[in-house]
Parts: sequence; C-alpha cells; structure tokens
Amino acid sequence: MNAQQIMESDNFKRCEAFHGHVCGGLAIGYVAATAGLAWLREKRALDEELVAIVETDACCVDAVQVLTGCTFGKGNLIYRDYGKMGFTFFNRRTGQGVRLAMKPDTFRVNERQIDLFRKTRDGSITDAEKAELKALGMQRTVEVLGTRAEDLFSMTPVTAGMPDKARIEPSTPCSRCGEPTMASKLEMMQGTMVCRGCLI
Repeated sequence: MNAQQIMESDNFKRCEAFHGHVCGGLAIGYVAATAGLAWLREKRALDEELVAIVETDACCVDAVQVLTGCTFGKGNLIYRDYGKMGFTFFNRRTGQGVRLAMKPDTFRVNERQIDLFRKTRDGSITDAEKAELKALGMQRTVEVLGTRAEDLFSMTPVTAGMPDKARIEPSTPCSRCGEPTMASKLEMMQGTMVCRGCLI
C-alpha cells in the first residue's frame, strides 16, 4: 500500500481516532507496530500473549497500543524512559522478539515545525501558522508512511529480556500518606515503608 492508502485504511483511522490527530510521530508508531507484528507473524493481542516495550512516551506509542493491543492496564506495554524511537515486540508463546530502532538521520528535524510547536505552547500561534503546522505534519506523515520499515528502522531479533506477566498483589497503606500501594512498590525510609510519591 502507498501512504495515501494506509491513511485511508481502517487500522490507521483507528490510530488517528485514538490519538486525536494525524502526525509524523503517529506514523512512526504505525510503521513500527505493523513491522513488529509482521515479524512475529501475529495480529493484535487479545490478552497478554504479546508484549511491547517502548523507549519513548511520544505520539508513536498510541499507534503501538492500538495496533498491538498492548496496554499499561494489561501489563504488556512497558515504558522505558530512554528518549529513543526504539520499540521491542515479544511473542510470549514462542519466546521470540524483535527490536526496531530508528536509524540515524532517517528524518531530519524540521526547524519551522519546531518553531511552530513552540508558538503553540506559548499561545502566540496564528490561525495561518496553525494551518501551516497541520500541513507540515501531514507532509511528514506521508513521508514516514511512504518509507519501508527496513529503511526507517534497524531490526534486530531478540530472545532475552521479556518482562514477566503483570502481577496482581494486595495493597498496603503507605506509612506516610496512608494511601493503598502495591507492597512491592513501597520503599524503606527512616524505618517505615512509604510509597514512591512520598519519597520525593
């Protein structure tokens, strides 16, 4: 499929609806998740049989969730705060996995787009600039969707490091704030067990 056909597909439209808009980041997640599922020879997870490890908290993760069915709630979407466009997909049944990492200089930063994002954040963007930003986002989306996964990412087979299944355990009150907390998430502080929020 070409970029336009992908954007008109049900799968991409579901990603767009979940994320709220079309952008280059969403397209990166779409390509990564599609390639990961193809490599695993799997479709969307019904339960915890697939695992996705993401190394960014950017737009692309929304497409990963929609396409793979991996979510925080099921414990099979793992976030590692590395600041990379890196995505690892595991199949629990086979023990096989693949890591996709964006190749250097695949897409250079568009300085105008960055400038317009800044204006959006500080509220100084004009209507004309909003339209320009939307057009730039659409252009980047088409570029990404028109690029083969193997040209966008390095793809490396992985067989180690699959996270454990989600744990369900009773909660224990934090000795400082009193809020129920997973016992395994409490930390010792001055002789009492406190939640991580109270450690700050």
